Amino acid sequence: MDRIAFNVGGLAIYWYGILTAAGFGAGLWTASRRVAGHPVLPRSVVADLGPWLIVGGLVGARLWFVISYWNDDFAGKPLWEIFNIRGGGLVFYGGLVGAGIAGGLFARIRRLPLWELADVLAPSIALGHAFGRVGCYTNGCCYGAPTRLPWGVPLPDAPVGQAVLVHPTQLYEAILLVGLCAALAWHYRRKRFAGHTFALYLIAYAILRFTLEFLRGDYGTLSLAGLKPGQAFSVVTLAAGVWLFLSQRASTPADTRAAPPG
Repeated sequence: MDRIAFNVGGLAIYWYGILTAAGFGAGLWTASRRVAGHPVLPRSVVADLGPWLIVGGLVGARLWFVISYWNDDFAGKPLWEIFNIRGGGLVFYGGLVGAGIAGGLFARIRRLPLWELADVLAPSIALGHAFGRVGCYTNGCCYGAPTRLPWGVPLPDAPVGQAVLVHPTQLYEAILLVGLCAALAWHYRRKRFAGHTFALYLIAYAILRFTLEFLRGDYGTLSLAGLKPGQAFSVVTLAAGVWLFLSQRASTPADTRAAPPG
C-alpha cells in the first residue's frame, strides 16, 4: 500500500497522519458522548481537555521515539527532522505518558477528579490507538516476524527479489484494541469505584501488548533487561494498573461502590 494518500502543493500527506488524526477524533468524540450525564464531570470537559491530550500525546510519543532511535535516525541530521512526524515516528507508550501528564495537569488546574476523568477516557484510548495501528500498517512500521501463515504480508522495504512474509502485527493489535474498547465501554457502566475502568485498561493492554511483542520483528537486537522495549514497559504498565486497582478499591467504602448513572 502506498504510504502517501495525496499531495497538496507538492507536500505529501501520509495515511499514517490521516489515521492518527482520525484516531484522536474518534477517541474524543466517543469520550464526549460517554461523559454526558456524569454526576461530577461537566459535559464540556472532553472538548476542553482535547487539546491538552493531543499536544501531550504527540510530544511524548515523538520524544520517546527520538530518544530511542537517536543514533540511527537523527544523529548528524538537521534539527528540524525531530519535528517531522508526518510519515511516522511516534511511540504509543511515550504518547500515553505524555497524555497522562497533560491530563493530570488539566485535572489539577480545573480541580476535577482525575480517576473519574481517566475512566471516561479509557475505552476511547483503546479505540484511538486502533486507528493508529492501522496507520502503522500503511506506514510499514511495527511489523512482525517472518511467518508462513497464509495471511502473512510482504516485509516493508524488502530488497527486490528477497520477498519475506511477516505477521501483520499492526492489524492483530488493531483488532484486539477494538475488542478492548468494546469491553471497557461495557464495563464503564458497571464500574464500582473511580479509576476502575482505567485500571483494567492498563492491565488488559499491558498483557495484550506483552504477548504480541513475541511476534514483532522490527526491533532487531534492541532489548531492555532481556525483554523487547514494548514488553519492558508493559511490565511497568501492568504494575501501575494493579496498583491503581488495589489502591482505589481499598480507598472506596464498599457501600459506595456503585456504577455511575447514564
